[in-house]
Amino acid sequence: MKRIISSVIALVIVLTFCVSAMASCNLDNVNINVNGNINGNVNGNDDVVIPEEGFDTTKPVTITFYHQMGAALQEILNSAIADFNELYPNITVEHSSYGDYNGVRDQIKTEISVGNQPNLAYCYPDHIALYNIAGAVQTLDSLIDGEYGFTAEQKADFVPAYYNEGKAFGDGKMYSLPISKSTDVLYYNQTFFEANGLTVPTTWDEMEAVCRKIKEIDPTCIPLGYDSEANWFITMCEQYGSDYTATGDDNFLFDNETNRNFVKKFRTWYQEKLVTTEELSGGYTSALFTGESDSGTRCYMCIGSTGGATYQQPNQTNGEYEFEVGITSIPQVDPANPKVISQGPSICIFKNADTQEVIASWLFAKFLTTDVNFQASVSMNNGYAPVIQSVKNNQVYADFLASASTANIQAYAVKVALDQADAYYVSPAFNGSSVARDQVGLLIQKCFALEGDNVDAAIAKAFQDAVAECKYQSGQ
Repeated sequence: MKRIISSVIALVIVLTFCVSAMASCNLDNVNINVNGNINGNVNGNDDVVIPEEGFDTTKPVTITFYHQMGAALQEILNSAIADFNELYPNITVEHSSYGDYNGVRDQIKTEISVGNQPNLAYCYPDHIALYNIAGAVQTLDSLIDGEYGFTAEQKADFVPAYYNEGKAFGDGKMYSLPISKSTDVLYYNQTFFEANGLTVPTTWDEMEAVCRKIKEIDPTCIPLGYDSEANWFITMCEQYGSDYTATGDDNFLFDNETNRNFVKKFRTWYQEKLVTTEELSGGYTSALFTGESDSGTRCYMCIGSTGGATYQQPNQTNGEYEFEVGITSIPQVDPANPKVISQGPSICIFKNADTQEVIASWLFAKFLTTDVNFQASVSMNNGYAPVIQSVKNNQVYADFLASASTANIQAYAVKVALDQADAYYVSPAFNGSSVARDQVGLLIQKCFALEGDNVDAAIAKAFQDAVAECKYQSGQ
């Protein structure tokens, strides 16, 4: 059933219903981009027009910021706000945490329906695509290049792939700035590898060979764990250069021969117990890696997020780690053209009829993304990589990276992430991109578990069903 609402009138009806019902408005399936006014709190301009008198630093202005920070990160944020207020004492920043990224998204989705969204928020690209169904996100191009924008040095300081994520929406415009980023890396049991003369794999062919050798050494193990099925699928699309998704009229392109073939190949690995994943193993595969799984099964390699590095740290006995951990880049199809996923939050600004609030929001977003102390402190706290390269010149942060080891596995993971900055990619963002991510993750689970003789036909049917479900859920 097609669920396309194709007029402004229809959207107004939906929003009116949400207000009257005082309930969360489900915008996920509203397939229209409205750049009009929502309850008077959103202007319809893509670009911000700075008034001739500029930003009024004598007039108090209050802005609101939604995020998912825990207590420790909020302390870092409060310190950054104090530093920011030394520059702009007239700007009051009020911030609220909503538990996780989806909590932030759902709160804003509700508030957009009544024109009460915050000034700024932590976000992922698919969140911006959702908010832009109502045309609520402020484009940043005129702010970036305007009177209060980045200097050439500041713009060049960003890790390019992180910065360019803000333009992943198909229209060439900038909708967000990166705050902190994570990626997938390969954790391996260095002690086991050295004891058995194993070489760390750099390609998927080498990975298969190493997995088979490990299986010979320990027949009860599953050599490799890959935490995120969705990341695995999307990354393989990038590494093979095959289609995944796209902005525009035809969004869901992942049903193709190349993708079906690599899923079939890795299904064989799963069937031979060379690999498992988070959902198929019943939990994060870091538990298999550290030996803490209730199943008693071990794995000697794990591909997971740098943001979760501490979960890959083994237990200690008498002050000694049970094994040393090595961390390196994930295997590649073509090591000369590496591709590694870029994840983690960005910050977006919402449109507002009060230009002073928009400028104040921009100044705060600019501060958080370019302030070395804030960027370094966040990275040292949560293991995410800073988004500006100059952080490496900060002595405290340089000491943090120098401490990279099993004992400081968080620093180790960040160091590897920074070293592979040229390999990062981001996927296109549109209303439905999060649905595609969910479906390809489920696709791997379904295909890996397939039994029977006609596997090719079953995989083909699973791909067709996944595309159909993407179109259904996104209202196409």
